[in-house]
Amino acid sequence: MRRCVAAVAVCLALVAFLGWPGTALADSPRPTANPAGPSPTVPDPIGPPLGHAPNGDTVGGADLASRGLVLPPDAPPLPADITAHGWVIADATSGEVLAANDAHGRYYPASTLKLLTLLSLYPRLDPATVVTATVADEEAEGSRVGLIRDGQYDVATLWLALMLQSGNDAANALSRTAGGLEPTLDRMYETADWLRAYDTSPGGPSGLDVEGQRSSAYDLVLMMTAAAADPALLAVMSATRAQIPAVPGMDPGFEIQNQNQLLINYPGAIAGKTGFTDAARYSYVGAAERDGRRLVVSLMQAEQVPIPTWEQAARLLDWGFALPTKTSSVGELVAPGAADFPPAIGPRDSAASLAVPGGTVSAATESTPTGLWALPLLGLTTGTVAIAAGTLIWCRRARLQRPQQGQRSRVSSTVTPRDSAGGP
Repeated sequence: MRRCVAAVAVCLALVAFLGWPGTALADSPRPTANPAGPSPTVPDPIGPPLGHAPNGDTVGGADLASRGLVLPPDAPPLPADITAHGWVIADATSGEVLAANDAHGRYYPASTLKLLTLLSLYPRLDPATVVTATVADEEAEGSRVGLIRDGQYDVATLWLALMLQSGNDAANALSRTAGGLEPTLDRMYETADWLRAYDTSPGGPSGLDVEGQRSSAYDLVLMMTAAAADPALLAVMSATRAQIPAVPGMDPGFEIQNQNQLLINYPGAIAGKTGFTDAARYSYVGAAERDGRRLVVSLMQAEQVPIPTWEQAARLLDWGFALPTKTSSVGELVAPGAADFPPAIGPRDSAASLAVPGGTVSAATESTPTGLWALPLLGLTTGTVAIAAGTLIWCRRARLQRPQQGQRSRVSSTVTPRDSAGGP
């Protein structure tokens, strides 16, 4: 009952902020993943479906509905060797989309989806909580950081393992700490809706391929813009190295390095996330700053030849930074939803809390938490909104067209994902 009341509170808060949804919502249901279906193993043979808001509008402007290249009329030629089928370059400072190709094509995201996991679970988990790794963590499919069964890892370390080394074992452990797969997916859908990332339908916390799991180049830019505007999340993404603790008698501990080559090699780079599976091919999302201007770039279904994806991102960033500030745009970055999302933390229907500050999560625990640790996240607290006020995402709220808010119902079943969901 309490869970239902909390869900109603979320809906009422969003309705109060955005207005009552129109009848078009019933005709245009939100897409969802189908974890029970067969996992994809190759990219869409005829191209990905086109995403849109629940009311049928194109989020960010009508020009972004194009399945091809969209450029301002006065823009210089694009850089060579951009292999991504879907990509977006946007100015997070002004809120303008500078250029795009198939911005709302719903591609397989691979490990770039871990950015949504970070946004969704970081405010709900105490970084000091100690998590005991399981056999399932140790044997997680695809890319792993190297968690060892019965090893003790605090949540802060698991976030670094997730974002620096794209650890699917860390994704499993964090999801379990947040209550298990179903609560994690609930939070991911809620966060995507809050961001108005309507092209995104998560099927798990790691990005391993699941039938119907999708995102778009536009949505990845929304996610990175929100994450990079929050100091705590930016600190995780921008870390260059971290220490994985020892497991007595089993492992002496080891150092991990950030796989994001843009962060290492590109002047002004502040954050990024790589991704790869056979179905997604290579994906990437990153952000950089120069002269007080922050750009965000995303690529989906790209290849590593003739140049790697991070270098393709770097070329698009160079192109974007070279544009005069008065160059016309092709669209806008929409603002997130109500600033008080998620609702105040309260008890849930089942089990004891997994996220007690400084507490321990046992390997066997899989139940839903009764208390969730609320850390700062962009738009979730007044202080963080103030920090982000310089970004257009918040300061131009009145100017942006607000798509009507819809709710997604999700298939509840066991996820059996495939492929690595890692990244070069």
